[in-house]
Amino acid sequence: MTFKLTGFDLDKFVRDTLAEDLGEGLPGGGKDVTSESVIPADARFSGVMDTRDAIHVAGLPVAEAFFRTLDPDMTITILVEEGASVPAGTDLMHLEGNARAMLTAERAALNTVQHLSGIATMVAEYVRAMDNPDCTLLDTRKTIPGLRHLEKYAVRMGGGSNHRMGLWDAAMIKDNHVLVAGSVGEAVRRAVEGGVKDIICEVDRIDQIEPALQAGATRLLLDNMEPDTLREAVALVAGRVPTEASGGINLQTIKAKAATGVDYVSVGRLTQSAPAADIGLDFTPL
Repeated sequence: MTFKLTGFDLDKFVRDTLAEDLGEGLPGGGKDVTSESVIPADARFSGVMDTRDAIHVAGLPVAEAFFRTLDPDMTITILVEEGASVPAGTDLMHLEGNARAMLTAERAALNTVQHLSGIATMVAEYVRAMDNPDCTLLDTRKTIPGLRHLEKYAVRMGGGSNHRMGLWDAAMIKDNHVLVAGSVGEAVRRAVEGGVKDIICEVDRIDQIEPALQAGATRLLLDNMEPDTLREAVALVAGRVPTEASGGINLQTIKAKAATGVDYVSVGRLTQSAPAADIGLDFTPL
């Protein structure tokens, strides 16, 4: 299965992850001592990856890449589509190939699928709780270093959308930027003068809205506002720019905040705090 994400090097990710697990470059490293000492070099396994939780699936093509890197001739069948919602007990992948390769790649492959499927599953839960087709659920930059592209991919597999990919693709003016600039309006003006096209400005008070808009903000992030205040803010913006609710949003509060008329709701815990899905891999000697 072909798997490509803009800005993400799958081959490098697989190589680096396996090198970390094998201890490449360390004294005595560069090998799986358990498999090499216990498993004959020509031994073969069949394997079944299955989920013990009801999940939204994400990461199976990455898991496949781990196994194929160590055994290019391994027979691998992915049984479900990325983003699919499956019940507990569902088989996700069948494998047949070199036993040592399968055991060496097992943990890296499982870690990846467990983590990404955990994110996708949490995102789907938030989308259901939001229950609002007119509002879009967004992630944030609260990602594990080195995994941003994969984690934001998992958000999409769960039915959410991506906010900024990084510091480069939009300005995000927050309280510390305002502190230095002196005011919300001045901070936005400086971004406009700097030639920034997309300027998201965080406001936590109603009186900051008009100065931000007048200065040229292209989106307002309405931070830590309760539903009544959000409705007032949306009415003041009057559709001039998109609005985003952020801060203090969980499964219990998201529906009320999304119902205020905002265009987006962003939730950091989607990538920051999603629990790993319970996914296993069982082997049978051939």
